[in-house]
Formats: sequence, C-alpha cells, structure tokens
Amino acid sequence: MSLFEDENYVYRDTFFIHFEEGDRPTGEQVKSCIESLGEKYEFSGLREADGKFESVTIRSPHDSSAMDISYVVGEEVTEQIAGLMSDFRTITLSGDDHVKLKKLDGCNARFDIFHFEHKSDATDGEDMLDPGGLLLVMERLASVCDGIGLDPQSKTLL
Repeated sequence: MSLFEDENYVYRDTFFIHFEEGDRPTGEQVKSCIESLGEKYEFSGLREADGKFESVTIRSPHDSSAMDISYVVGEEVTEQIAGLMSDFRTITLSGDDHVKLKKLDGCNARFDIFHFEHKSDATDGEDMLDPGGLLLVMERLASVCDGIGLDPQSKTLL
C-alpha cells in the first residue's frame, strides 16, 4: 500500500536519484542496501519487473518518517533533466558539483523518493521529521545505481 493512501502519514517532499537506465538495480540489490542501514528501517511492498527494482515502501519510525520509492524512465525523465541543465546554468556551483552535473546530463532514469512524516509525530506545529534517514537512504540508493541525488526544492545535487 502506498503511503499516499495511509492516513497515518503526511506527504512532505519529493527527492530524486538520477542514473543511467543500464545501471538499474535489482530488487534484491535495493533491499540489501537498505537492510545494511540497520534495524531502524522497515522494508515492505518490494515490487520488481523481470528482477529489476520497481518500487518499495520504507518506514523509519526512529526518524518519524517514511518513503515511497519508485522507478521512472522515459520522456518524463529526459525532459526534467533538460530543464535542470538549463536551471543549473544560472546557479554558481562549487566543489564536485560540476562533475555531478556533467554526469546528470547523461542520465535517462530515476528513482522518485516521496518523503512522508508520521502524523502522530507532527503535533503542535513542531517539526519532528528528521531528514537523516532520507539522506542515508538516498546515499545508499545512489551508490547501488551509480546515481546523482537531487533535492529539487533547493536545487542541491547530493
């Protein structure tokens, strides 16, 4: 079941990991990389197509968060990357961002990571959501598919 359908979770943001379609991992590779993060992460609903990863739900009660992650390929991805390349021309890049940007330009697939906050933890307007779990998951997924993480809200390459 998608977290969009779970009344215990509130959608917060979407993040991306862009990569080359040929580097798409198997479901088992994704499961292993998430399980390597430890027992704080609950893994459910793994879906595969021909052994390749399609989608999964990951809950991190410790961080008051959860993620729906799905695979996307095709025109939607290439159009997004074309727009990003145009946007990044106006942004001052530092460090290894130039290398990441060049790599991003060659990507044609992505993981959409929908980030959710557990409702009971979002009380009195206090921000209980800890992005640490999301960042660790993104780092591991990016390593398994040789991808580039993106926070589209801040235009940050991860």
